[in-house]
Amino acid sequence: MPLFRRPQIIALTISSLLLMEQLDGTILATALPSIAQSLQVDPVSASVALTSYIVGLAIFIPASGAVADRFGSRTTLLTAIILFVSCSVLCGQATSLSVLAIGRMLQGIGGALMVPVGRLVLLRSVAKSELLGTMMWMMLPATLGPMLGPVLGGLITSALSWRWTFYINVPVGVLGLFMTWRHIPQIREPIVKPFDRIGMLQAGGGLALMSFGAEMISHNTRPYWLSAGLLVTGVALFATYFRHMRHYSAPLLDFTLMAVPTFRLSVTGGAASRVAVGALPFLLPSLLQIGFGLNPAQSGLVTFAAPVGALCSRLYVTRLFRRYGFRNMMMLSGFGAAITCAIIAMIRPGWPVWPLTFVLICSGAVQAIQFSAYNSIAYADLPETRMSAATSFYSTFQQIMLSAGICIAALTVTVSRIVFRHAEVTAFDFDAGFLVTGAISLLAVPTAAMLAPNAGSAVSGHVSFEKPDESSMRNI
Repeated sequence: MPLFRRPQIIALTISSLLLMEQLDGTILATALPSIAQSLQVDPVSASVALTSYIVGLAIFIPASGAVADRFGSRTTLLTAIILFVSCSVLCGQATSLSVLAIGRMLQGIGGALMVPVGRLVLLRSVAKSELLGTMMWMMLPATLGPMLGPVLGGLITSALSWRWTFYINVPVGVLGLFMTWRHIPQIREPIVKPFDRIGMLQAGGGLALMSFGAEMISHNTRPYWLSAGLLVTGVALFATYFRHMRHYSAPLLDFTLMAVPTFRLSVTGGAASRVAVGALPFLLPSLLQIGFGLNPAQSGLVTFAAPVGALCSRLYVTRLFRRYGFRNMMMLSGFGAAITCAIIAMIRPGWPVWPLTFVLICSGAVQAIQFSAYNSIAYADLPETRMSAATSFYSTFQQIMLSAGICIAALTVTVSRIVFRHAEVTAFDFDAGFLVTGAISLLAVPTAAMLAPNAGSAVSGHVSFEKPDESSMRNI
């Protein structure tokens, strides 16, 4: 009997690509001072290495499903990996900031195609009864990447050079190429719809500007009016897409998907939860280093507790959903996410590290459960023909809410500092960020409560014992 079955091999292949993309989005955070010194620019200017990647990622996420339908899933993934790895080498060899920025933007395009298309392959290759378990494998990197990135970035930069933060993508990418060519099926729509070029400019451009503005805010980049202007322009450009969408037969982002209750509730509930997830990689390292006085290495070791919790949750998540169902588990994990944020805000400087470490383990486990649920139930009731549109739509709004989390957290910290007249940012200001984003994540609970007791049962295997009339009332 083989060690891994085909669905698990596909899930592990996709998860390795997702981990590479997630790491690359965060690994440079601790390497920016070294990059600035090497390229002889100031650290603020060096942050373009982060923002240019976000721009490339944001522009092409809405188009990912349409590209896969036109060229085939395996062809798209192979091309994306080659682009990603090639640009990693280009970034590692960069001798100027402009070359590094161009390489990072092209890397972002590769990442934008890898993740949604990989999710699409998984959805079309795995039976719904096995989706929850295999999705858990795929979603682990989404939890591991933001926490591992700064730790690995610091270690690699200290031991070798900032250039090796890019070179490590080469062996991972080569392995990903082989696994994709060997195990990923070539899935292509028999009837290809016309490509929505205008929608690409409006939705992708708007998302890029919003993400760029959020990234600038998270790094306290001045002038502030520029960050605010990018955000407002991005929102306005994205809003124009709605008018275009009504008059186009095959829109890039299909909002009619929101008519499916499980998909709609996954998008809206997941939006509230992703605000907290987007804020965490910004708030936690800053709290530990500025508020608690830890050095970057110590901070990295503490934050590593969250991925440990996510890994441990893999052992029991499928059984929990089979026994209690999506609705109950999503409500419970929503409460858990808000509570862990509140407890982190209560921990004071000078306390031992172990209470925070324990809370972060719990936080990582809760996040892994939450997003395994959201990413599974979103597709539970969708027909096969709408999967590619759904993955593009879902990934786009995921990126929007992660960026919103950064903005909300940074704004809360700034307002707290102004209101309480702190000369410099303190642990109290970061605590306010945790409380606000935790309160927003709590909005996921009433959203989950709107699900029927047996929602997503084809995926979870849960059997509800409520009376039929009660169940039907919940569906109204």
